[in-house]
Amino acid sequence: MATSRLGSILLGSADPERLLAWYRTAFDPVLLPSGFIDFDGFDVLVDGRDDVAATTAEPGRVILNFEVPDARKVAAHLDEIGVTWIAPLEERKDGLFGTLADPDGNYVQVIELNAAYRAAARGGSGLLAGSVAFNGFSVDDIPRAEKFYRDTLGIPVTEEYGMLHLQLAGHRQVLVYPKADHQPATYTMLNFPVDDIDEAVEWLRGRGVELEKFDGVDDDGVFRQGGPLIAWFRDPAGNILSVIKE
Repeated sequence: MATSRLGSILLGSADPERLLAWYRTAFDPVLLPSGFIDFDGFDVLVDGRDDVAATTAEPGRVILNFEVPDARKVAAHLDEIGVTWIAPLEERKDGLFGTLADPDGNYVQVIELNAAYRAAARGGSGLLAGSVAFNGFSVDDIPRAEKFYRDTLGIPVTEEYGMLHLQLAGHRQVLVYPKADHQPATYTMLNFPVDDIDEAVEWLRGRGVELEKFDGVDDDGVFRQGGPLIAWFRDPAGNILSVIKE
């Protein structure tokens, strides 16, 4: 079993501003404060270098694969910004595939994998085995929830059709939707693994978050009565969240 994970990719460029602008226009990633661009949980850094040519000499050596839910919609957008296709979008056995070049000549592939491929890749069968599932929960006030998750917890948030999408690390996305007769659940809706529970608790308190005093919780807000160390808190709608020692 692998003991490490590929955390990010660096794209060296003689014109990093142009290349970064292109990726932001082409795929609309989140620009992180670190300077990385976040493609749904995978980070790419476009870095200016003086040891690379203006265009890549072997564009097929490393290809960036973008898995998208609607390849035809993405391809239409790419056509609007005038990309150069190496292989136009086409139907293959495992789904839709298309290859294009970024301004530095690097190959980029747009992929929409079909349900049959996703099911087989996971060792399952049937339609739902290949479905990329996500969970969601309700709140009683979408603007207040957006402010809490984005500004207080610092989570990237997007809004569509009056609902929020929390963009969590690890390619995770959670839907937050409005419900007039919302009632908060009595169980934990989201657990955030952390390396240092005491540091996480201090950070939350520093941002004005009040910790829950459930039975067995110590005065510092952490449950230490067995199992992983955990501290609970609520969002403005009363949904229970936690930070938990990884």
